[in-house]
Amino acid sequence: MSKENRGSLKSSFSYAFQGIMTCLKNERNIKIHCTMAALVVTAGVIFRISAVEWSVCFALFGLIMGLELVNTAIEAVVDLVTEERRPLAKVAKDTAAGAVLIASVMAAISGLIIFLPKGIAWLASLLGYAQ
Repeated sequence: MSKENRGSLKSSFSYAFQGIMTCLKNERNIKIHCTMAALVVTAGVIFRISAVEWSVCFALFGLIMGLELVNTAIEAVVDLVTEERRPLAKVAKDTAAGAVLIASVMAAISGLIIFLPKGIAWLASLLGYAQ
């Protein structure tokens, strides 16, 4: 694409935000990811996680939500190309969904590593156990 055909930077951001909003409005799974991110942020504030732990959480939020957007784009392109059930269309859709699943499982494990010790310590303090 030549420079003359490129839109402005403002237009590029506008299109990107439109894509994000379309996904948020239409895709159930990204709503689930956003809910989980809000719960993690709430837990992070309550447990006063470190800057490194915040960085890990936000990097994982970005990874998962970015992959969810890519998954949605792949599904849309496959649906645009064919409405028939085709083996390659299934591979494209299933592997894109699998990428989101892998990232989500790894994020959940990372969340347990960060929050489980803090939750156990909090519960122990409520029950009066010494640390």
